Amino acid sequence: MKTSEFLNLLERHPERELNFEYAPGKLLRPDYHITEVKNIRVDATDCGGRSDAWTETVIQLWESPVPEHTDRSITARKALAILSRVNRKQPLMLDSPVKFEYGNRQFHTAQLHVAGEVVEGDHLVLRLSPEATQCKASDICGTPEPAPVAGARNGCDPASGCC
Repeated sequence: MKTSEFLNLLERHPERELNFEYAPGKLLRPDYHITEVKNIRVDATDCGGRSDAWTETVIQLWESPVPEHTDRSITARKALAILSRVNRKQPLMLDSPVKFEYGNRQFHTAQLHVAGEVVEGDHLVLRLSPEATQCKASDICGTPEPAPVAGARNGCDPASGCC
């Protein structure tokens, strides 16, 4: 989901409580906060020596170690107000994918992408999911087929120069 799509979703459901499912059946506590919005520019080089660049918007979600007494999450309208305040100081990168950074005592901190959304009554729930890592130079390294290649270690031939 792009940042602009996330903002449009919030605009379509301003009165609904916004929550996040960070793992199947696991929602953030209703007292969570949006604590930071990061515009990230990535300049990367893969193991095959090819360069790439992209941008991401990362929204950090946080729960206080001491739970606040509330049974209601922030509304989509309040999330929009926070993001509008951020946008005035640091323009949001609307065409960038949006990710959410979150962790708690039972769930390691991770950047999660939006795998879907659900509108249930007064709630708008974004289902988050981790993204698997991948070999970006698999065409050079020869990412292994189901049967490993003889003489290769972890799917990368030592003579290929990729690993």
